[in-house]
Amino acid sequence: MRSSRISVLTALVGCIGLPALAQPTAQPEPPVIISRPIAPEHAETPKIQLAILLDTSGSMDGLIEQAKAQLWSIVNELALARQGPQRPTLEVALYEYGKQSIPMEENQLRQILPFTADLDAVSLELFKLETNGGEEYCGAVIEAAVKGLQWSQRREDLKMIVIAGNEPFTQGGVDFHQSVPEAIARGIVVNTIFCGNEAEGISTGWQEGAQLADGQFSIIDQNAQVEHIPAPQDDELMSLSIELNTTYLGYGAHARAGVAAQTAADAAAPTPAVAAERANAKASHLYDNRTWDLVDAVREEGVEVLASIDEEALPDVMKDMDGQQRVLFIAENQQKRDDLAGRIQTLSQERDAFIAQERQRRAESGEALTFGQQLIKAIREQAQRVGLNFDR
Repeated sequence: MRSSRISVLTALVGCIGLPALAQPTAQPEPPVIISRPIAPEHAETPKIQLAILLDTSGSMDGLIEQAKAQLWSIVNELALARQGPQRPTLEVALYEYGKQSIPMEENQLRQILPFTADLDAVSLELFKLETNGGEEYCGAVIEAAVKGLQWSQRREDLKMIVIAGNEPFTQGGVDFHQSVPEAIARGIVVNTIFCGNEAEGISTGWQEGAQLADGQFSIIDQNAQVEHIPAPQDDELMSLSIELNTTYLGYGAHARAGVAAQTAADAAAPTPAVAAERANAKASHLYDNRTWDLVDAVREEGVEVLASIDEEALPDVMKDMDGQQRVLFIAENQQKRDDLAGRIQTLSQERDAFIAQERQRRAESGEALTFGQQLIKAIREQAQRVGLNFDR
């Protein structure tokens, strides 16, 4: 459960009245997608950086559907990670490659999102993806991710690229024998997921690509449907997820876009099972919206952040409050959010146990793994190298 800072906030009410709030300069217009700026690195806070490179050529609709369906289960797995007593933060970047509509001089690849902690933005961009036949240049998209992203310089952080596709790894003018070793030289592991059979993945360079960067080579059937097992907890989890939204207090230039993205990502869940996975992710520490939500902002940066916010940028319900009332109102919403998150996490653990039993009953262990399952396997294995564990 998110740790509550209610006692700290109420104590601050007595020592700072916040009678008048500073008036900063006008804020810029909100972007279409909020990509929260990466905070300065702190030695005590471990980090997981995951760059997802997806083939969006004509035959990859199934791969994209798997990524959409399993994003929140991947996030929930990462939320379990610990490095000693610390919980790492998560940053995700997203690239597409192999799309005919992208100019050839750009190697038919595109950075969709730089590293961001805005998980709603990642979800919405995944759901926008469409396939369009083109040339799949694996070496070039890996080079673009290695050179074009703000990678951590700390050896203790987990830095990963996962690339998925179905054409030879050798295509294009950028040799993967050059771009992949450059990744591992910077401490970035490259994992390859070939959409096809193992023999073809080996013969077309996908296994070698992973081996050159200490990564995992795996195969999937990109057309396999992700099975969503209904669970008794699903309906309540969906209801709690919507109720959780009522604790968000949008402020500043990003408020409207942030609320819209949250609502849209809720609505995008294709099944009750995916909505339940999203509810669990929203209840975790990885779901952080401090750029537009006052509860997250105060929790992460302290009550002092209120003094930097123009009164007109506050939620309407708070504009007529004095400083003490504002602090207490935020504290009340934080407590409500913590209570809801605790209930969601309890239900999610019960749901996980139910699904594990159901899978065992159905004897699904022999089935081919999907994109999300193979990625989770790679994360768990490689996390050990930097001292991360996944004890629940």
